[in-house]
Amino acid sequence: MANLIIKNGWVVDPLLDTEGIRDIFVSQGKLTDKAPANAKVIDAKGKIVCPGLIDMHVHLREPGQEEKETILTGSQAAAKGGFTSICCMPNTQPPIDKASDVEYIKNRQHEIRLVNIFPIACITKERLGKELSEMNALALAGAVAFSDDGGWVENANVMRRAIEYAQMFNRLIISHCEDSGLSAGGVMNEGALSTKMGLRPIPNASESIAVSRDILLAEHYGPVHLAHISTKESVALIRAAKKKGVPVTAETAPHYFCLTDEAVEGYNTNAKVNPPLRSDKDVQAIIKGLQDGTIDAIATDHAPHTLDDKRTEFDQAAFGISGLETAFSLGFTTLVTPGKLTLKRFISAMTCEPAKVLQLKNKGSLQPGNDADIVIIDPEKSWTVRASEFVSKGKNTPFDGWELTGVVTHTILGGRSVYECE
Repeated sequence: MANLIIKNGWVVDPLLDTEGIRDIFVSQGKLTDKAPANAKVIDAKGKIVCPGLIDMHVHLREPGQEEKETILTGSQAAAKGGFTSICCMPNTQPPIDKASDVEYIKNRQHEIRLVNIFPIACITKERLGKELSEMNALALAGAVAFSDDGGWVENANVMRRAIEYAQMFNRLIISHCEDSGLSAGGVMNEGALSTKMGLRPIPNASESIAVSRDILLAEHYGPVHLAHISTKESVALIRAAKKKGVPVTAETAPHYFCLTDEAVEGYNTNAKVNPPLRSDKDVQAIIKGLQDGTIDAIATDHAPHTLDDKRTEFDQAAFGISGLETAFSLGFTTLVTPGKLTLKRFISAMTCEPAKVLQLKNKGSLQPGNDADIVIIDPEKSWTVRASEFVSKGKNTPFDGWELTGVVTHTILGGRSVYECE
């Protein structure tokens, strides 16, 4: 691990309440407050320097769906997007519900060494929502949290016991809030457009009713994190819960503050996602939730698919957007540049907040002693999204052709450059 000095950058560290020009020093893979000898120097004048981005919601597809993505290609896409740490969801084939599954992912991470990968394991065996997984063994193997993502644990008693057991291992429960009875068969947001297009709708209530139940469980039994929040009702419920001191946190994804359900018009399957793209009122509520901290984190919900998965009838097409390579630029362009979110708050939602939610040690801050996970971004440089040029196997994005600002020039993992683009 080489010594490193990053000079003249606009350093943003929300945890340290730092924003200004300063130098960053790295010695033997760790951040330090003294300039090391024999160091490589990167001149970051005119560029943003911040902690490596953290994505707490990624689908790597391996094992079982390697035609969609692998741990290698997902890691490459993450590094290109400025992420130094990602958390992979357990709805693989087979699901990550055994200690050996977690160990496999950790071993692959050590072999590839492009990003830190923190596995999230199943709440219930085979994600069936009936019997709790071997949570202790999974935690010992390295699972940082538990989720049945892709499905809601509808049995409230099973969810209660999961919340209680997770606390014994100092782990978090992450809930995919979707009442399947209300969303069953739905493929897009419920509204005038779904009626016009003749597509089966997914109402806002399918999310907000599930959010309401899980907030009540959190109030009585312990912390719950709510994934991919998309509706104004959910934001209001979370805001009220936080004011009461309920131990609940939440995330959203870039497509929920960049797009409305109008993106589906023309039966655009690349805009088919679950939960679905919502109305403009929902988008504005999501942005407000990010502004006031009701929504803690921005995650990608990176969901890569093959072309065949998307090039089919809308009803049959897979849900999901490939998001690792566009997330920072989308947020910077649509939130920071127009003044809807400060740069510090935006970076907070992608660094120290997810680190705090998941209790990731030595991550999310440039504090001396932490791992030297750093990203350097050119805020003036523009680029055009070209899905065909994605490193990810998943080329499925509704942002193809968008002009964005903010280009990752360096992704540094433990003091070692794993991605450079000058």
